[in-house]
Amino acid sequence: MRKILILGTGCPKCKALAENVEAAAKDLGIEYSIEKVTEINKIMKFGVVVTPALTVDGQVKVVGKIPSQDEIKALIQ
Repeated sequence: MRKILILGTGCPKCKALAENVEAAAKDLGIEYSIEKVTEINKIMKFGVVVTPALTVDGQVKVVGKIPSQDEIKALIQ
């Protein structure tokens, strides 16, 4: 199971990233869990200073942008 975290304060970009990630994971048919991390202190523990950010299994994959669903699929497979 992939553990996916969306790091961000809940802004529209963070919500768009979460929607893209969920759609990409469903398309792939993989088992996953998505958690939204909104607390600044927790976000900074990942070394992220620009949001939104995406982590997969504890590794930061994307910072400061909203990747396409195809890009996300490549990152979470």
